[in-house]
Amino acid sequence: MYQWRKFEFFEEKLGGGKCKIPDEINGKIECCSSGRGKLVIGCEDGTVSLLDRGLNFNFGFQAHSSSVLFLQQLKQRNFLVSIGEDEQISPQQSGMCLKVFDLDKMEPEGSSTTGPDCIGILRIFTNQFPQAKITSFLVFEEAPPILLIAIGLDNGCIYCIKGDIARERITRFKLQVDSASDKGNSAVTGLGFRLDGQALLLFSVTPNSVSLFSMQDQPPRRQILDQIGWNVNSVTMSDRSELIIGRPEAVYFYEVDGRGPCWAFEGEKKFLGWFRGYLLCVISDQRSGKNTFNIYDLKNRLIAHSLVVKEVAHMLCEWGNIILIMTDKSALCIGEKDMESKLDMLFKKNLYTVAINLVQTQQADPAATAEVLRKYGDHLYSKQDYDEAMAQYIRTIGYLEPSYVIQKFLDAQRIYNLTKYLENLHEKGLASKDHTTLLLNCYTKLKDVEKLNVFIKSDDGVGEHKFDVETAIRVCRAANYHEHAMYVAKKAGRHEWYLKILLEDLGRYDEALRYISSLEPSQAGVTVKEYGKILIEHKPAETIDILMRLCAEDVDLGKSGTSNGSYISMLPSPVDFLNIFIHHPESLMDFLEKYANKVKDSPAQVEIHNTLLELYLSIDLNFPSISQANDGIDFNRPAAPVMSRAMSNGKLVVNDKNSYIENETLERREKGLRLLKSAWPSELEHPLYDIDLAIILCEMNAFKEGLLYLYEKMKLYKEVIACYMQANDHEGLIACCKRLGDSGKGGDPTLWADLLKYFGELGEDCSKEVKEVLTYIERDDILPTIIVLQTLSRNPCLTLSVIKDYIARKLEQESKLIEDDRRAIEKYQEETLTMRKEIQDLRTNARIFQLSKCTACTFTLDLPAIHFMCMHSFHQRCLGDNEKECPECAPEYRSVMEMKRSLEQNSKDQDRFFQQVKSSKDGFSVIAEYFGKGVISKTSNGPQANVRSGSSGGF
Repeated sequence: MYQWRKFEFFEEKLGGGKCKIPDEINGKIECCSSGRGKLVIGCEDGTVSLLDRGLNFNFGFQAHSSSVLFLQQLKQRNFLVSIGEDEQISPQQSGMCLKVFDLDKMEPEGSSTTGPDCIGILRIFTNQFPQAKITSFLVFEEAPPILLIAIGLDNGCIYCIKGDIARERITRFKLQVDSASDKGNSAVTGLGFRLDGQALLLFSVTPNSVSLFSMQDQPPRRQILDQIGWNVNSVTMSDRSELIIGRPEAVYFYEVDGRGPCWAFEGEKKFLGWFRGYLLCVISDQRSGKNTFNIYDLKNRLIAHSLVVKEVAHMLCEWGNIILIMTDKSALCIGEKDMESKLDMLFKKNLYTVAINLVQTQQADPAATAEVLRKYGDHLYSKQDYDEAMAQYIRTIGYLEPSYVIQKFLDAQRIYNLTKYLENLHEKGLASKDHTTLLLNCYTKLKDVEKLNVFIKSDDGVGEHKFDVETAIRVCRAANYHEHAMYVAKKAGRHEWYLKILLEDLGRYDEALRYISSLEPSQAGVTVKEYGKILIEHKPAETIDILMRLCAEDVDLGKSGTSNGSYISMLPSPVDFLNIFIHHPESLMDFLEKYANKVKDSPAQVEIHNTLLELYLSIDLNFPSISQANDGIDFNRPAAPVMSRAMSNGKLVVNDKNSYIENETLERREKGLRLLKSAWPSELEHPLYDIDLAIILCEMNAFKEGLLYLYEKMKLYKEVIACYMQANDHEGLIACCKRLGDSGKGGDPTLWADLLKYFGELGEDCSKEVKEVLTYIERDDILPTIIVLQTLSRNPCLTLSVIKDYIARKLEQESKLIEDDRRAIEKYQEETLTMRKEIQDLRTNARIFQLSKCTACTFTLDLPAIHFMCMHSFHQRCLGDNEKECPECAPEYRSVMEMKRSLEQNSKDQDRFFQQVKSSKDGFSVIAEYFGKGVISKTSNGPQANVRSGSSGGF
C-alpha cells in the first residue's frame, strides 16, 4: 500500500479546519450523531446539544438525568433517538431508557423543562430482557411511524424493538449472536442494516464473529459470515450497504454471501467511516504513537488526503464535510475540493491517467471526461506518441468536435491513425458526409480493399446506417470501385444509384433490365422514368416489355376483384413515360399501340390517342409541335426523292429511300385515319381524343382524308366543301354536296348556294358543273332566280346557253304563280265586297227576327226572349247570366280575337320575325304575310302615341 500515491484532494474548512466545540458544552462528550443539517452531541451529564454548520451552539436540553450513551439523528423525520441513564424506579429495575424527541416541536414556554418534545420513553431492560451493558446501537427507519431499533449487548445478544414508540405499539424480540460463556469476546461491537430488495438484513459484529440475520424470517435466521470480528468504532457501512471491518492487518468488506475484498492497510484502525465513495480511516502507528487520518480512493488506488491528527474521539459526516472531534474538544473539519481543482493539480503533474480514472469513478459529466481525454491526447500528441494519442481521441467521440482531431492527422504519414478514428466515428453513427468521404478516400489511397469490404460489405451490418449512403456511392464511383458502390446502393435500396452505375459506368444494360424487373412496381416505375432514355436507346424491345408489365400487367386478373377501370387507375399511366421516348418515336408508337390494343378503357386513352395521332400524321415521324409549320410539304402530291448522301473516295454515293419512306408514311396515315374513326364511335358525342388537336395536326401535315372526316363528323359541311374547293376537285365537290346538301337526310341545302358562288367566281369554263348545280338549286328552290343570275354573271367564261333552259323553266313557273295569285286576289276582293255590303246593311236597315224556336232548346220561342244580330234567338232562361253574346257564335269570335291578340304579341317579338325572314327561302314573302295579317300594317309615331294613350286614360 505504500505504492499508493498521495494527493491533496481535500482541504481543511472552518478557519483552516481547526475549531473548538462551543464552551456551552462543558461535560464529557459521550456520543455524537449528525443529519438533517445539524450536529448532535450527548454528554455524560445527560445533556444533548445541537450545533449548526459553523459548529456554533444552537440550543441544548436535558435528555437524561445521568448520561447520554448513544444518539442517532433520523433522516426521514426530524426525530432524535437517544439511550441514556435515568433515575431508577426500583433497585431491581434498571434506569436505562430509550427516548424519542421530535425536534420540530419544542416544549411550551413556562414549562418545567425547555427543549424538544419527548414523544416516547421506553425502558430497555425488563424481566424478559435482562439488563446488560449496551455496546452498540442502531435505528432503521421503516415506513413512518415504524422504527426498528437494534441494541447490541456485551453478552452477545441483540435486543430489537419494532413499532410506533410514540403510541407504545411495539414488539420486542431478541437475537442471539454469540454465547455469553466468553463474556469478554461476545460483545456486539457493530451493527448494520441492509435492505436487499424487499428483504431486510442485519449485520452484527463481535470480536469472534461476523453474522447476518434475515429479519423477514420468523424467527430471524442467522448466517455466520466469518469467524473473526473486531472491536467498537472499527465497523461501518459503505454506500452500497457493504459491511466494513478494520482490523490491524487490513480492512475487510462483507457481502451477504460472505467476506469480499480486503485492503491491506497496516496499523490499528481506531475509527472507520465512509464518505462519498471514500474510505475514512484513523490509523494509530504503534511505533511513533501518532494517529493518521487517511482518506482512501479505493477505485483509483490512491490516498486522497492524509493528515496527522490528535486523539480522535468521534468521526462524523455532514454538510459535505468530514468532522473529527478530538478528546480535547477540538474539532477538525475537512471538505473535498471541487473537480476542477483536483484536475488542475493532476494536469500540472501530467497525471492524465489518474485524472481520467478520477472523473470516471466520480460519475462526472461526460463532457468533462472528454475534456480530460482531449488534454491527455494532446499531451501524447506533443510527445509524438500518435497511436496512444489517437486511442484517447477516439474515447472523446460524441463530445469533441471531430474536426479538431482530423486536422491533426491529415498528414499522409498519419493516415492510418486518421482511418482508425474515422472508422470509430462511423461505428457510433456520428459521421457526416464529409467524414464518409474522407474515410473512403483513406481506404482508396491505402488501397486497402479488405477494410473497404469490411466497411461496405460486412455481413453483421457494420456500416449499415453508419454513413451517408450517397456520399459512399459517389466516392466509390470516383475511385472506380464500382462493385462496392453498387453493393451500397442495392443494400440501401437506392435503386437510382445502382442503375446509374450499371448504365453510365459499366454499360450492363441487360443486368439493369433484370434489376428493374425484380423491383416493386412503384420503385420500378420511378427508375424507368429516370433511366428509360438510355434503356430505350440500347434495349428498346426489352424496355417496352417492362413498361407493358408495369402499365398493363394482370389487367384481366384485376377484372375479377374490382372493376376494370378502378384497377387500371391504380397502375402507372403510359403518359408518365412519354419523355423517355423523346428521341425514339418508333419505339413510342410501338409501345402505345401495344398498350391501346391490350387496355381498352384506360383513364389516359385521350392522351394516348393524341400522341398516336401526332406520330401517325407526322411527316418525318418525330414530335411536331403545334406551333411549327409543315414547311409546305403536301403528301397528297407525289413525294420528292429523299436522298442520303455520303462522300466515298471523292465521289457522291446516293441511296434512294423514297419508296420505303413513302410506303411507311402511307401506312402510318392509314393507321391515323383508322384511329380517328375508331376513337369516335357513333354512340359518343365527343371523340376519345382532342378534336382541336386532331384538326390542327391534319392541317399541319396536309392530311386531307382525316380533315374531311373530322369536319363531316362535326357537321362543319362548309369546311368540308372548302377543302374540295381548295383542291379544285369539282367532281368530289359536287359528290360531297349531293351527300351533305340533302335536307331530307339532315343535310345543309345552302351548300349548293356556296357551290354556285364558287363556280361563279372560278374564272374558267365550268358549264357542265353549273348545269348540274342549277338542277339541285331548282329542285329545292334554294335561291331566287335573280341571285343565280347575279352570281353566275361574275364568271366571264359562262355563256347564256348554260342557264337558258333554267331561266325558261323559272319564267314559266313564275307565270303560273302570278296567275294563281291573280285569281286569289279576285276571290278575296269579292268576299271583301260582300262583307262590306253586309256591314252597311246592318248599320242602315232594320233586322226582322222570324225564328219561332229557341236555338238552344229548339222549343217554341216565348217571352222573355233575346235576339242576336247574327239571327240566333234564345229563351232568356236558356242563356242564364250570359246575355251579351250568342252562345253559338261566341267560340268562333273568341278564336278570331285570340288569333288577333297572338299576332299582335308576335309583332313585338322581333327576334322571331327576323329568324323567320332569315330561314325562309323568300324573305319578302314573310314580310308580306305579316302585312297581310295586319301585324305591322299600322305604324305610330312615338310622341303621338304617348299623348293618345295618356288622354284615353282616366279614373
